[in-house]
Parts: sequence; C-alpha cells; structure tokens
Amino acid sequence: MAHHHETKEVLNRLSRAAGHLEAIKRMVEEGEDCSKVLMQLAAVKSAVNNTGKLILKDHIQHCIAEAVETGNQKALDDLSAAIDQFIK
Repeated sequence: MAHHHETKEVLNRLSRAAGHLEAIKRMVEEGEDCSKVLMQLAAVKSAVNNTGKLILKDHIQHCIAEAVETGNQKALDDLSAAIDQFIK
C-alpha cells in the first residue's frame, strides 16, 4: 500500500531531526559539555519517536482501517510486528 497521507509533515520532521543530529555531532567535535549533548540527544530521540507516532497513527487510520474492513490479516500481523520493533 502507498502511504502518502502525512508524507510532507513526516519528511519535514525527519529533516529537522537530521539537522539537529548534525548540530549535536558538531557539539561533540567541539568538545561541548556532555550533559548538554545528552540533553540534545534526548530532544532528537523524542522528535524521532513523535514522528514514528505520527506515522503509526496515520497508518492505523487509513491502512489498518481498510485492512480490517477487507479482512487483510497480513496487514494486521505486519502492524503488530512493526509496533514490537518501534517500542523496543
């Protein structure tokens, strides 16, 4: 299934997180205080997790709702496996 529902927002979030991660890399290269680096890493981690939640919500609302209506068990099994990986 194609997933185009929130593509622009997801890509924007990922681009911001990637830029933030590059800034953290520079912080490390410049010898920035470890506690500041850890705080910035926590912010990136949160941003990535929130992006994953957006993708998951969109997937459930569109693709999984359709899978339930059509009896597509594979899509439900795939979702379960993806959730297991996401929350590790």
